[in-house]
Amino acid sequence: MSDLAAGARQDNVGRGIFFALVAILIFSSQDAMSKFLVQSVSPFQMTMMRFWAFGAFSLFLALRKGSLTAALRTRQPLWQVLRGLLLITDIWMYVLSLRTVPLAAVQSITLVYPLLVTLFAIPLLGEKVGVFRLVAVTVGFLGALIIVRPGGVPLDWGVGYAIGSGACYALYIVLTRKVSATDSATTSVVYVGAVGLLVSTAVGVFFWHPLDLTTTLLIGYIMVTGVVAHGMMILALTLAPASTLQPFNYTSLPWSIALAYLIFHEVIDPISLLGAGIIVAAGLVVMTRERIRKIPAAAEAALPGKE
Repeated sequence: MSDLAAGARQDNVGRGIFFALVAILIFSSQDAMSKFLVQSVSPFQMTMMRFWAFGAFSLFLALRKGSLTAALRTRQPLWQVLRGLLLITDIWMYVLSLRTVPLAAVQSITLVYPLLVTLFAIPLLGEKVGVFRLVAVTVGFLGALIIVRPGGVPLDWGVGYAIGSGACYALYIVLTRKVSATDSATTSVVYVGAVGLLVSTAVGVFFWHPLDLTTTLLIGYIMVTGVVAHGMMILALTLAPASTLQPFNYTSLPWSIALAYLIFHEVIDPISLLGAGIIVAAGLVVMTRERIRKIPAAAEAALPGKE
């Protein structure tokens, strides 16, 4: 029976990884679509329409779990609202960066977010970071500098937006960890949907322009697939631990490189690719180190008499 149970758990993890990989592929295709659309559509209008769909999705989750009132009940309202503001700012900056920076370069730069999470967790969560992880973080930032070196990606506002996007997302993740101590996952999703819907609409209406049929259909694709991808990622997290799924987020980079070449004929140069590889390697080292660091604590908690 124990063998059967272990096999079932392994199957669940495998399915979780599969759903996560499909979700990441969908998100990567949305990034490519956003780069195509942002050349003619305001990023604020586009983001507003995306949050119309995500807001409806979060409302569905709330009603499925009970009621909207119950889902909005939180012991950390300020942090929850700030999470929503950070995510909407992250998306605005990401899409703005796509106007001038190649898709693969934007993806490479924003992938520094796991390294920033390590740094932000020190003051916000009180985590202790050793020399090993600090070195890995430093090496990862050197990888980002290689990408924006003289002769690489031109330094402009687009690069600044990409860096800002990664920083906002890192803060969002740290605050998500913080509120998870008292609030349910449904509450966190609903606050992101509600705050994102309100703020993106309050800003986006001032940038509204009529859309032709083709553009409407393409934005509709982003809206629908965004809901599908978020649903698949939530399902993946119910089947496999977040620590197991997290490294697979880096598969967004090869997808971005491939889509950039196929759609926009953008080719990442070898030195920038090296910089991207350094960022990914540093991020994986940080994740592995965090996982190893948590094993003794988990083993101690499992001893008899531990609450």
